[in-house]
Amino acid sequence: MSSCSKEVWGCITASALAVSLSSTAIASPSAPSSTAKNLISKPVFGCQQTDENPNFLNYESGQVRPLALSDDGSLLFVANTPANCLEIYSTQEKKLRRISAVQVGLEPVSVAVRNDREVWVVNHLSDSVSIIDIKGTPHIKRTLLVGDEPRDIVFAGDEDRRAFITTAHRGQNHKGFDFEDLRTPGIGRADVWVFDSKNLGDELGGTPETMLSLFSDTPRALTVSEDGKTVYAAAFLSGNQTTVIPPQIVAGKKPPPNENIEGIEAPETGLIVRYNGEKWVDELGADWSKEVLFNLPDHDVFEIDADAETPVLKRSYQHVGTTLYNMAVNPVSGAVYVSNIDARNEVRFEGPGTNSTTVRGHIAENRITVINNEKVTPVHINPHVDFSLPMGEAIPAAEKAKSLAQPMNMVVSDDGETLLMSAFGSNRIALIDAKALDKGEYTPDASKQITVPGGPTGVLLSNNGKRAYVYSRYDNVVSTIKLKQKKVVATTALYNPEPAIVKDGRPFLYDATLTSSNGTASCGSCHIFGDMDALAWDLGNPDDVMADNLLDTTPGNVLPRKETQFHPMKGPMTTQTFRGIADSGPMHWRGDRQGLDAANDETQEKAAFKEFSHAFVGLVGRQTELDEHDLDAFTDFALTITSSPNPIRNLDNSLTPNQQAGRDTFFNENLDGGVSTCNSCHTLDESERKFGTDGLIANAGPFISQDFKVAQLRNMYNKVGMFGTPQLSDIHMGDQVRGFGFLHDGMFASMDDFLILIQAFFWKDDNQAMQVSDFLMVFDTENLPIEGQQITMSRDNQRASRPRVELLLSQAKQGSCSLVASGLIGKKSYYGTYGLDGKFHAKGFPAYSEKKLRRLSKKPKQQMTYTCLPNALAAS
Repeated sequence: MSSCSKEVWGCITASALAVSLSSTAIASPSAPSSTAKNLISKPVFGCQQTDENPNFLNYESGQVRPLALSDDGSLLFVANTPANCLEIYSTQEKKLRRISAVQVGLEPVSVAVRNDREVWVVNHLSDSVSIIDIKGTPHIKRTLLVGDEPRDIVFAGDEDRRAFITTAHRGQNHKGFDFEDLRTPGIGRADVWVFDSKNLGDELGGTPETMLSLFSDTPRALTVSEDGKTVYAAAFLSGNQTTVIPPQIVAGKKPPPNENIEGIEAPETGLIVRYNGEKWVDELGADWSKEVLFNLPDHDVFEIDADAETPVLKRSYQHVGTTLYNMAVNPVSGAVYVSNIDARNEVRFEGPGTNSTTVRGHIAENRITVINNEKVTPVHINPHVDFSLPMGEAIPAAEKAKSLAQPMNMVVSDDGETLLMSAFGSNRIALIDAKALDKGEYTPDASKQITVPGGPTGVLLSNNGKRAYVYSRYDNVVSTIKLKQKKVVATTALYNPEPAIVKDGRPFLYDATLTSSNGTASCGSCHIFGDMDALAWDLGNPDDVMADNLLDTTPGNVLPRKETQFHPMKGPMTTQTFRGIADSGPMHWRGDRQGLDAANDETQEKAAFKEFSHAFVGLVGRQTELDEHDLDAFTDFALTITSSPNPIRNLDNSLTPNQQAGRDTFFNENLDGGVSTCNSCHTLDESERKFGTDGLIANAGPFISQDFKVAQLRNMYNKVGMFGTPQLSDIHMGDQVRGFGFLHDGMFASMDDFLILIQAFFWKDDNQAMQVSDFLMVFDTENLPIEGQQITMSRDNQRASRPRVELLLSQAKQGSCSLVASGLIGKKSYYGTYGLDGKFHAKGFPAYSEKKLRRLSKKPKQQMTYTCLPNALAAS
């Protein structure tokens, strides 16, 4: 339990993201090196070491580029994601020395150095970029507002003047986004924002020079050619040219087996097909092309002319991978390396594969794809693994030691001969022969791997190439490696407010060495950073038996239940997110992880999640299930992962007229045969922590052969990108960016299609249905839209920034967030919290009104950054 001052709106100490309200150092920092001292004359230590925070909010954001070096190599900049902090270290001694730290936005995932005094940090949850002046007292001098969930940043073009930032094509700060884009087919869902770093503009959040639309799903990684003239941008959840044929079309034509080991016929379900370059085929090669009403061109990596008068797209590269993590350029050969995994979701079934195919232990292939001279060459980095071994039989330990899972950050040596790659799921840094890789060759070699602390995400080379720095996410540490000895020689712990429940359970999501017998797969192979992979999988098991369905049906469901048992051959189902599952009742689409045998100290959700334990053997390919202690740790961690704020809903949490009309219909109109409202099943009740589901079973109507758990509705905006529902239309929709849309198997192209075309609801007219669709796109989550939002006020943008500051103030007064102001006052670091008295309070300073802070921010180098932090989930 924690106590709160009565002067503070909410309990700022309970906000896991505040870390500290004081600007004084808790630990005695090391003296900076002479090089750093000349630059950082007055260090600030705004990100402070705290005890584990039981109210920490775990967004589980995936780091992209968490490390950067100053041009002279004397300073290491670290984006400390859980502490929402940029930490600065001197590299001049044997061990890294922390010399300063600056609070930034929420969930920083990437950092880039623009020049010897300016560092830019990408804040994934705040939809912002913090521009930090490290000269004198490091501080934020400008905040750029960008599209939703920015991930990476690079500088390129003439004198590296331009900043390129990847974001999703949506968000409250995206001036070019229109709500109707969500129902518009054939447009890109990924953007690259380009800023002129020497002319950021006077508008709120800066004025981009241009925004490049990529015809792909949400983007992630960036990299730059050696001459700075070309930027490469990659889609993140790129897909692999797979889609689903609906059950009404598949009926009677599905490849065998079509019954389980007991001889019981499987329910009619859809079928996943893949485009082979000429036609859409199933696993037996049958042609389903006439039933797919769109194209998936599979644009993965985009080449941008960074040196043009206005940056433009030059070309794109296809078939690079399914999930693309990071990129690097070889400074000598010019080859572009893309770390990725390629999903095998067109292969049906999990389990032993006695009577069928199976993806057990071979969910996806870990790869580095080489793009060289416009040629795309995928290179499998685990060719030594025998994936045909029977269930329960592991590859030899010496072979498993060669395995590399979830390849992420990469860096190439100056001579172009060695690629260093962080294997996030293997806790290793691999040293790879770049020349062989350029030829499409790779030979696994455990002697060319360096074991590091768990979950390495970032890797950098020192300027002389003798050392490497590695950020490891499990324990939030940075390691120093001597490459000649291939050995970690020092480990530096970053400030970390995460409680033990988060740190202890995280490895079980990602660690392929721990959770698979061949060292190549983990739950994180599909649940990317605890979220979705934008694919559907048919993970039924023909070798399994029927299971009793003991769940209750929803009170408003007038249709009789279709079945009282779960068939093990369940058909295609889209990957579900872990985010928010702590309040969603039984697990999985059918609720077949029922959680009805919960112990006295367990929630139904915890008991239900633990029923996935057999998946470690039947799907991931472990020899045995996790023991009870480890399973508890994994479960407790998974249930901490929280949803992001809805990026489309108004920042003040209000609704547009159409959205409000949709909400009124959702709650008040009996649309299901005149008996029940949408809310009767898809319950929205914040006080009960229900966000679209009551956890019960419903008969979903004539289109669906099985009973399903009522689904939560928090992430509908994240499923947009497929248009063309074959059983409802015969119109070909052209190129699209996703092969799966809405419903359990992704067969509905849009929410509009689901609500209108299946004719299961009694709408007054189509407009009423579309209003409900609008509301579902802005559906409430457990985190409010204002959370994480920030802006920096300075002498140059007083007029532009004032309305946003007033919005943040009004939201704090309503209790929607805890507002903090940070910056410099008289060359002293300031970190103040807005209180009930209408003033900001900080240790060592008098109470300031917002008007007083505004006046102070007009002075040179006294910019003030306002950030809405989430309130405590439980405080007293």
